[in-house]
Amino acid sequence: MPKIVDPEQRRRDVVDAVFRVVARGGIQQATLRNVAAEAGLAVGSVRHYFASHRELLMAAAREMVRRVEVRVAAQRERRHPGDDPYLVAQEVAGQFLPLDAGRADETAVWLDFVAAARTDPALGEIAAELHDGLRAVAGRLLHRLGVDDPVAAEHLAAVLDGLTLGATLHPDRLSPDTIRAVLYRHLTQLLGAANESEHPDI
Repeated sequence: MPKIVDPEQRRRDVVDAVFRVVARGGIQQATLRNVAAEAGLAVGSVRHYFASHRELLMAAAREMVRRVEVRVAAQRERRHPGDDPYLVAQEVAGQFLPLDAGRADETAVWLDFVAAARTDPALGEIAAELHDGLRAVAGRLLHRLGVDDPVAAEHLAAVLDGLTLGATLHPDRLSPDTIRAVLYRHLTQLLGAANESEHPDI
């Protein structure tokens, strides 16, 4: 009896192989041949699902955006009345940060994609999509904390960008606990600064 192949699952398997190859050796190693070998498939099988190397990279970049969006949505749904709003904001924002092995691989891959996007307009569009999405999430988080300030949202997004870069390049020097502490302190200081600006005489 012939084996039944789920096309969507096979595509996800190939994209997962792209992530592993890029996390280990950089985006330049994500050739069709290397990705096929990582996925345990023939090159022809990969071409059946992705017509070209470019299409494969685009699919991987899109999948990365989707995964972050799914995690952020799931984290928002887990909130309960009485939760510490700072911790809620920290956990939602943390979905963009390398706080576990899976997210560490994702951020390493993402930085490679961002570098490639400088000279690839199509990848640049996806990079811009995540860039804008991060800032939209930052704005919503701060709004829930009572801060409606585009500059503050950009500031929070910049902190997340910096933590991501630092933890990806120097994981032994920036632990997940330190990342969480930095983010929590930034959120509390940012809200304190907002309150002072609203009530300068207090």
